[in-house]
Amino acid sequence: MMMREFGLAFNRYFEKWMFIIIPGSLVLGFIFASQLQPFIKSVPYLFAYVTLTMAIGCGLSQLRVVMKRPGIMALTFLIAHVLSPLVAYGLGTLAFGANSPYVVGLVLFTIIPIGVSTVLWVGMSGGSVPLMLAMVVLDSALSPLVVPAGIHFFFDSAVEVKAGPIIMDLLVIIVLPTIIGVALNQMSRGRIQNAVAPYTSPLSKFCFVAVVSLNASAIAPHLDKLKQDMALLVPVVIVLVGICYAFGYIGTAGLRNYEQQVTVSYATGMRNISLGIVLALGYFSPLAAVPVVLSILIQQPLATVHHYVLQKLNKNKTGESTAAHVR
Repeated sequence: MMMREFGLAFNRYFEKWMFIIIPGSLVLGFIFASQLQPFIKSVPYLFAYVTLTMAIGCGLSQLRVVMKRPGIMALTFLIAHVLSPLVAYGLGTLAFGANSPYVVGLVLFTIIPIGVSTVLWVGMSGGSVPLMLAMVVLDSALSPLVVPAGIHFFFDSAVEVKAGPIIMDLLVIIVLPTIIGVALNQMSRGRIQNAVAPYTSPLSKFCFVAVVSLNASAIAPHLDKLKQDMALLVPVVIVLVGICYAFGYIGTAGLRNYEQQVTVSYATGMRNISLGIVLALGYFSPLAAVPVVLSILIQQPLATVHHYVLQKLNKNKTGESTAAHVR
């Protein structure tokens, strides 16, 4: 019982202080780079466990929710993985030139799957948690097709794209753990999530922190080069992440459904950054991982700002609706 209570309390505090813990783990990765670098090869396995714990919370019934709303999924996919990459490529090319590894990193940020932490923010902001969770699982399952296709489309003539190894890594890191997690949820009729979460979730968060630190240690040897580019790179990443949030909210304005607007705006704004770092370091120049790493520092603070803006917009709409009703 004590272990269960500790796990639940740990999860609450981690989620509350996530915007400090994740950047902090990034800094620790830079500081202890030499000690951590021998363990970099363990990153895919750590990440596979993180994916498994996420997928355990999603059953076939939740996936059917998305299947009943194919329009929402298609719109989210279009904004997140078609419109946003085009903007990322344009911004990166304008700022650094088409052949810069930073452009690869910016585009990679927009074609990797939706981030797991979106579920937390959607729940706090009044969106649909079941829809968000199902979209995370489905988008992750599609990643072996989406990520290589996106890289091939934008960079086929500029970088050597090895689609086969990328697909295999995504199958091991994302798809296989997702299938196992959903199957376990289904076989237990959804009971497994409540039973194991207090134990598996804290370990998952430790693994997530380890992934961030280990990937930071891999980039550490290139810090001298980064110092020259940071003044331009940081604003570009901030603008891109902000645009991704805005696209999701504005793109669903015509639906006139606040719950769906919140859900899609987080889905298009928050990505599976650790996976992006793994792919960037595994298949491209280490500098290609830098925009993805920076988005760790930017994504969560902007999620907080986005949450505040959503609350203000919702209050304004509620107030206008009430006033109109009174008149």
